[in-house]
Amino acid sequence: MFQGYDSIASVYDNINSEIDYSAWADFIEKCFEKYLEKKPELVLDLACGTGSMTFELHSRGYDLIGADSSDNMLSKAYEKAYENGINNILFINQDMRDFELYGTVGAICCCLDSVNYLTNDGDIDKCFACAHNYLDPNGLFIFDVNTPYKFKNVYGNNHYIFEDTDTNGNVAYCGWQNEYDEENGLCNFYLSVFTEDERGKYIRSDEVQTERCYSKEQLFQSLERSGFEIIGFFADYEFSAPTDDCERWYIVAKAKK
Repeated sequence: MFQGYDSIASVYDNINSEIDYSAWADFIEKCFEKYLEKKPELVLDLACGTGSMTFELHSRGYDLIGADSSDNMLSKAYEKAYENGINNILFINQDMRDFELYGTVGAICCCLDSVNYLTNDGDIDKCFACAHNYLDPNGLFIFDVNTPYKFKNVYGNNHYIFEDTDTNGNVAYCGWQNEYDEENGLCNFYLSVFTEDERGKYIRSDEVQTERCYSKEQLFQSLERSGFEIIGFFADYEFSAPTDDCERWYIVAKAKK
């Protein structure tokens, strides 16, 4: 049994193939235009995973740093960079709660509910304080979280099956069972991945991931304690106001220095 993303790194992009990174990057760029005086030169993609958003923003002319704590996910990002002839993105293996950069950046994005993976008491304070420390004055921190509605009504104690191909073109199955404790806000995801090898045999690996449900008040209070001003709270890429049944919140905060 693995923790984190060790067993699903090879099929991660396939499992999340419905994510429209181009539309998401459009939203991030609109935030830059809306809330910054000038376009940021250097952007940190925090908890970058296999680098899908990193590469999308890089293709739009930004200098990128990608940080992630998973060796396997970063290996996939390196593979993608090599395959596409990209050699000017700095990928670093660091924890989002205490990462270190060589200097400040103009903006930090943190996508695909990575903040929900901060499950221990005080984790979001550590992450937000670190983000504030490495942002330029008035730099933007843009991130998303899964909402309480999603934890209760979509995750809950449900289970799912995915079938796709891995990065080598072999068939892969992923069984996903949820276990949500509304009292402590923790949701465990029990994953079993069956990947077909070149001989047609299947190799099984098991993994457990955990996310924590955060309320709007918890997130906003932590941001404010860390020196941020909350300037945006949205339900989608169109800057719509959140509703009671939206599944994801997009939050934009400015570093006050």
